[in-house]
Amino acid sequence: MDIRQRAREVLQQGYLMSLGTVDDVGVWVADVIYVFDDSLTLYWMSSPNTRHSKALELNGKAAGSITVSTTSGEGNLGLQFEGVASKLAELDFEIAKQYLIKRNLPVPDKPTDILRPGASWYMLKPSSLYLIDEKNFGFKRQEVEL
Repeated sequence: MDIRQRAREVLQQGYLMSLGTVDDVGVWVADVIYVFDDSLTLYWMSSPNTRHSKALELNGKAAGSITVSTTSGEGNLGLQFEGVASKLAELDFEIAKQYLIKRNLPVPDKPTDILRPGASWYMLKPSSLYLIDEKNFGFKRQEVEL
């Protein structure tokens, strides 16, 4: 089984990413809707005023997980990862369109019309990524080559 391809399947099937950050108060987790690119970099839109966005401004270290619902008896299926996250000045129009399609929203003609007022794009480039696939590997997580 191709572990990287299986990780891509999880990313395609998933919708929410639980994003973990650290700020001066402590650790924090927030769920965000994500999209991804061929290098398995994750992207999302968020307000710069949220706790997780402010934490990323202070310290780009982040971790997360994505869990996909499976049919009865298949066990857990998901990803765990860590890496560096940052705010983007702009996002590739094709990736931004994926985000809107994922949310069942209309796609505008211009990239500047995608970003909602007061929001920014963010990305997380994983430094390590693990597949949890109980059906195929039991409780042994599989490292995904990046």
